[in-house]
Amino acid sequence: MALSLQEQLLQAGLADKKKAKQVRQQKHKQAKEKKNHNVQQTNESKIAAEKAAEQKKARDRELNQKAKAEAEKKAVQAQIVQMINVNKQSRKVGDIACNFSDNKVIKRMYVDKNIHTQITQGQLAIVKLNDVYELIPMPVADKIAERDESYVLYRADILPEEKAKNSEDEDWYADYEIPDDLSW
Repeated sequence: MALSLQEQLLQAGLADKKKAKQVRQQKHKQAKEKKNHNVQQTNESKIAAEKAAEQKKARDRELNQKAKAEAEKKAVQAQIVQMINVNKQSRKVGDIACNFSDNKVIKRMYVDKNIHTQITQGQLAIVKLNDVYELIPMPVADKIAERDESYVLYRADILPEEKAKNSEDEDWYADYEIPDDLSW
């Protein structure tokens, strides 16, 4: 059997046992440190991989929330379009102009007397769908306004409290006595 280099040097007298033992201990110590260092590197890489996985999960969660919000927005728009198409009133072109604003631009729609009365009494509202103005009943306009206010352009629904307040404002002069000698 062949002897190791260390044993051969010991037999030849070129090295002593004390030195050989010291070199063996140093090699063992270095091997042990190297093994611990690899374990430490493995732990660091494992931690880095876990951190990257958490970041990916957070990014995926955020993208899912955005996609969900976008899908919800599209669903609401589809509901609004469906409500307008189902409930739009046929309007007869008449000679009475109904003015309303669309993005700070005054628009005019010609309607007959019956429809004009319904609009001014708050029974019908004017909505915009694909650059076309439609008339819909006020309850439907309320539902549309809950979902997206930008579709409803004109509503003449004055609340009863506002009517009472307006009638009080109009009657403020009722307490004053009208002179008898006033002629018009």
